[in-house]
Amino acid sequence: MGRNQTGGRMARLPRYGLPGQPQHVIQRGNNRGAIFARPADYRHFLEYLEVACAEHECAVHAYVLMTNHVHLLITPTRAGAIGRVMQSVGRLYVPYFNWSQGRVGGLFQGRFRATPIDTEQYLLTCYQYIERNPVRAGIVRRPADYRWSSYHANALGQTDSLVTPHERYLALGTGASTRRQAYRSIYGHELDESTVVEIRTAAWTGWALGSDRFREEVARLSRRRAIPLLRGQRSSVH
Repeated sequence: MGRNQTGGRMARLPRYGLPGQPQHVIQRGNNRGAIFARPADYRHFLEYLEVACAEHECAVHAYVLMTNHVHLLITPTRAGAIGRVMQSVGRLYVPYFNWSQGRVGGLFQGRFRATPIDTEQYLLTCYQYIERNPVRAGIVRRPADYRWSSYHANALGQTDSLVTPHERYLALGTGASTRRQAYRSIYGHELDESTVVEIRTAAWTGWALGSDRFREEVARLSRRRAIPLLRGQRSSVH
């Protein structure tokens, strides 16, 4: 939480509600510490996530589980659903992980971060950003070489009951094989560094990712700011 110009703490902005709007969610480990230590940990986390998404009516389109953080591209059908999903996963996963590792205390670094994604402009780019994370981290050479991501479902057609294709993904082709081929062709073009920085910055700060018109609409619907204020500017969103 930041501070205002008088030195006091600024009020924490409310979560974006926005049912039906995809959001990029990040959850990190405390002090960049590991949140997964063995294959069973990844499997448990995915199981808890799938149950929570079914209960709270959220659809996961893309994901990657890294050693010390998680990326999700997720669409809620109800306001507040993403928060309930992440709380549900935490209530189950943290005690499990602490027990399995003989540790105590918190596991995650504060609140998860979530930012709305402009479907028209950034959705499939965000898919790729998430699934390329292990490549950017130097863990593998190709997304297909990393086990704990949605690339295997979205690009290769492997069964993954957690993944729900978004409409933009379905529009890539009339059949599953055609869609997967079109999706793989996206990976023929590396994300340029400016796009990576743009997505990363939006995800870290929580500001909406998209056009000015999109961010204005997000601010109107969620009744909170979707971009940072300029110095000296007062918010008109209440």
